[in-house]
Amino acid sequence: MIVLVMGVSGSGKTTIGEALAAELGWTYLDADDFHPKANVAKMAAGIPLQDADRWPWLAIINKELHILQKQGRSAVVGCSALRQTYRKRLARGIRDFRTVYLKGEFELIEKRVKARRHRYMPASLLKSQFDTLEEPRQAIVVDIATPVRVTVRSIAKRL
Repeated sequence: MIVLVMGVSGSGKTTIGEALAAELGWTYLDADDFHPKANVAKMAAGIPLQDADRWPWLAIINKELHILQKQGRSAVVGCSALRQTYRKRLARGIRDFRTVYLKGEFELIEKRVKARRHRYMPASLLKSQFDTLEEPRQAIVVDIATPVRVTVRSIAKRL
C-alpha cells in the first residue's frame, strides 16, 4: 500500500507522514527531497511553481513508488499534491493507493509556516497553495489541530 499524506505547506505532511510510517513500520518518502534544483531555486525566490515544473517532479516520485511496489514494500509519501491531476500522476500504476488529506484553516497554517524555518518554502507562497488546492473527494480527512499521536492512530485505524 502507498499512502499519500497531502496538504498545503505547513499542514504537517512531514510530521504526520514520518510518524505514520514509524507507527506502521513502513518507508517514508518526503516529496521535497525529489524536487529538481530549478524548482527549489524558484520556490526559494518566492516564485510559485507552474504545472510544467511539477510534471517531472511527480514522475520522479511515481517512479520511486513503483520501485517500492515491485519490492513488495508499503510506504507513506508526504507531498502537497494540491490538485487532483497531481494525485492521479502520483498514483499512476500503483495498485493500492490511499490519500490522507491534512486539512486546516489558513490562519493556523500561516502561523505554523511563519514559526518554522523551511529550507526553501517561504510563507509568502502559502496563499498560492490555498488558491491551487483542490480538496480530494476520496480521502481520509484529518483536522491538523488534532494532536499528532491522536491523528496518527486515527489514520492507521482507518487504513
